[in-house]
Amino acid sequence: MEQKKLYRTLENIIKEAPKIENEEQLLSYVLEQIINNEEIKIIGGRLWKLNETKDAFILFEQKGNVEPIRRNYEVKIDKYPMFKKVGQYRSVIAEETDDYLVEKGIYHYSATGIGERFKFKDANGEQYFLYQYLIALNAKSLEGDLLNTLNIISMTLSSIIRTKDIESTVKENMLELKKAREIQRSILPEHEMIFGNYEIFGLSLPDQIVGGDFFDYLKSEDNERLGVAIGDAASKGISAAAQALYVSGALKMGAGYQIKMTAMIGRINNLVYETFPFERFVTLFYCELINDKKGLCQYVNAGQNPPLFFHSGTGKIETLDSTGSVLGPAPFQKYNADSINMEINDILLLYTDGIVESTNEKFEFFGDDRLKEALIRNKDKSPKEICTIINQNVSEFSANGIYSDDRTLVAIKRIR
Repeated sequence: MEQKKLYRTLENIIKEAPKIENEEQLLSYVLEQIINNEEIKIIGGRLWKLNETKDAFILFEQKGNVEPIRRNYEVKIDKYPMFKKVGQYRSVIAEETDDYLVEKGIYHYSATGIGERFKFKDANGEQYFLYQYLIALNAKSLEGDLLNTLNIISMTLSSIIRTKDIESTVKENMLELKKAREIQRSILPEHEMIFGNYEIFGLSLPDQIVGGDFFDYLKSEDNERLGVAIGDAASKGISAAAQALYVSGALKMGAGYQIKMTAMIGRINNLVYETFPFERFVTLFYCELINDKKGLCQYVNAGQNPPLFFHSGTGKIETLDSTGSVLGPAPFQKYNADSINMEINDILLLYTDGIVESTNEKFEFFGDDRLKEALIRNKDKSPKEICTIINQNVSEFSANGIYSDDRTLVAIKRIR
């Protein structure tokens, strides 16, 4: 399942959960729903919890198509390297080494960490980490996107657990949230930008007091390149705003050093992983416009909604799909770059979830097709008019809808 769709599915599972008293019950409920969802392709799983002395993990739940093992079975950390690997990488797939589990016919495991991440040092002074909970999952196949699936499950559940702990505090600090909104507004660039042969316009509207969407324009010192970024932190409220501020700042620093685009995004991913261990992921599209006659535009898409590239010569729209994973779930991810060439009157439209996932009273999404139609209808207009009209279309469509999210649009048009 595609990463953002999986995230939405998990979010809906948790929203529809009955009243649950503690974290273990929540994890048991979600595990059962994951197994029952045919699209996720998980057929069984076990839940483990770090014990009070933090020297072992104890089994407290097993569901689905798994070979039953005795309840409260305990595995010592110093005899099981996998636990430290999960602490380092969040999710792992490897061969089983515990003798009892091998005897039960378990030869491979796929596991991900959930909840708080504790820091320790071993007898040699080496640092390592352990998660509060582990989910070990049985999948139909150990290949393909299973690691990404595990990472999204981990990020989503960890964030939900943490959010439940801080919800009441956030509600009591509305004044601080309003201050945070002013800070967030201050980092957004001016809406309009002229760069070389390009005209650019962006807008960002938070759903709550503060939001997780952002966009930015990053000029090189020689004025030969302009970086344009759009991002979306999947968390909500102040957590999302903090992630957005962090990634925006990291982009400014990276672009200032003029390092290779793919290396910069890779470093930012590692920073997000280390700095926000309890938050959900961040999606990012970053492109660089070159001030030349060929209209070269290079980009990296880290799980962001695929921007729409309108070709004025053919009247057709191309989507710029992901070239790497979303930011944050796991370190040391590889990112690839791609490129397009923009001709005169070509348009590149960047957008976040809040545009296409806005719903009407029938819970129908505004969707990609309506967005493409709106872009084609307004292809002869300026970037400012394109963004303003599309935002108005979305507002009218979702006026009586239930679901809403931050909305951000950036339109880039080659004008000469």
